[in-house]
Amino acid sequence: MLDAAGMTARPPVILVYSRRSAEGFRDWLATHGCPGTLLTASNPAEAAAVIGDVEAILAWRFPVELFASAPRLQWVQSLGAGVEDLVSAPSLAPQVALTRIVDQFGSYVAEYVFGELLARVRQIERVRLAQSQHRWNHFIAESLGGRTLGVAGLGSIGKEIVRKGRAFDMRVYGLSRSGLRSNIVDRHFTPGHWFEFVGDLDVLVLTLPQTAETDRILDAGTLAAMRSSALVVNVGRGVLVDEDALIDALRGKRLGGAILDVFQTEPLPEGSPLWDLPGVTVSPHIAGPSTIEGVGSSFLSNVKRFMRGEPLAGLVDRSLGY
Repeated sequence: MLDAAGMTARPPVILVYSRRSAEGFRDWLATHGCPGTLLTASNPAEAAAVIGDVEAILAWRFPVELFASAPRLQWVQSLGAGVEDLVSAPSLAPQVALTRIVDQFGSYVAEYVFGELLARVRQIERVRLAQSQHRWNHFIAESLGGRTLGVAGLGSIGKEIVRKGRAFDMRVYGLSRSGLRSNIVDRHFTPGHWFEFVGDLDVLVLTLPQTAETDRILDAGTLAAMRSSALVVNVGRGVLVDEDALIDALRGKRLGGAILDVFQTEPLPEGSPLWDLPGVTVSPHIAGPSTIEGVGSSFLSNVKRFMRGEPLAGLVDRSLGY
């Protein structure tokens, strides 16, 4: 029988785990009437002290070794879109539901991508430098119109990048495993055709998840198949790019540049050549922020589904890795 709120299950014991924002997420959820007991932890020791009672977890970079001490755990919700650490955790029992945030980062990431692209073609840094020097430096800027944009990964983020690319009159190619959204691009490719996919691109945007198949998918061979003027934009996962191969291509002027928001090691080490290579933009993993309100709203909706025994939004297929 449903209660007055339409629930069937007892409210769960929920652990909110974040090294920086656990209390902020907890407070938002409490203020908005999240059912259940809300616990917080900001480090492994604090999580270990309560893990035995926990039935649901909302977390980013949770200490996965603690799953072995969580006999009541039924569900883990990632604070972001990435779940590679959770999918590969051997102590996370197969019956535990795993979910990620979906349909929330598309606008943020697309705005980041096109903000950076427009800054390049309109030469905004040149304009700002001339202003700072009080110089009237007239020139004719370029345009995104007519250029070929390739989007690798046509999920909710890739779909929004495609949409905005069309708004700037770009030709848009796409690559995806399933082909479910092949109709939104001018040409669609599958993972067996990377060289053909990248060969005509002016801009390649990576939005793929991290899986065994996508690890260093942009390697020396794929980079060699690209135009020497092409630009690589990575807003997916750092491991999608073989950074040594990328650095070699940039140094050898076999690639036009790179816009990188994610890296194999984060924070990016101070000694990485990527900081100073010409044509490279480095940002500190800020393209798609996990806001308290956005994540909180998504998680709250899922808690209510969980208590009604309904399918959870963002459910991860562990065999695929996303």
